[in-house]
Amino acid sequence: MGRDRRIWMLVIAAVVIAVDRWTKQWVGKHLELGQAIVVIPKVFRITHVLNTGAAFSMFENLNENTVRNLLVAFSIIAVVVVLVLLWKMGRTFSMTSVGLALILGGALGNLYDRWQYHHVVDFLEVHIVHYHWPDFNVADSCIVIGACLLLLEMFRPQKSEA
Repeated sequence: MGRDRRIWMLVIAAVVIAVDRWTKQWVGKHLELGQAIVVIPKVFRITHVLNTGAAFSMFENLNENTVRNLLVAFSIIAVVVVLVLLWKMGRTFSMTSVGLALILGGALGNLYDRWQYHHVVDFLEVHIVHYHWPDFNVADSCIVIGACLLLLEMFRPQKSEA
């Protein structure tokens, strides 16, 4: 069956957490809240935004403690579910195992912020023509990439077992 690759999936998750923490700390040290650095004019900026709501600032207008507690609880449940799935499916390198590792790292990165600071630092701002994508961060990016890998794996033709 080959070597067990689960440790490498945990390494991927740890790298995601480390890069997420480092980038959020860099933004906090180099940009005042609300400040931005233009990287590609009218397309991409590095900003400093605090998100107390859910993904894309959803629920930001509700009671802050209620939203935070719900998001922390949801994140803990999600981390446990992803860990169980990763334990079952992470024995080999596959789009599924790497996707789960990216989701795990992203979920833990944002969970740490919510638990420790009561908000998440978002700093990647994208404009596409007239559309402004809500600010996001490395953890969010890894969650989305992981979910896309899982979807690709689901729709990929499977070899039939003879």
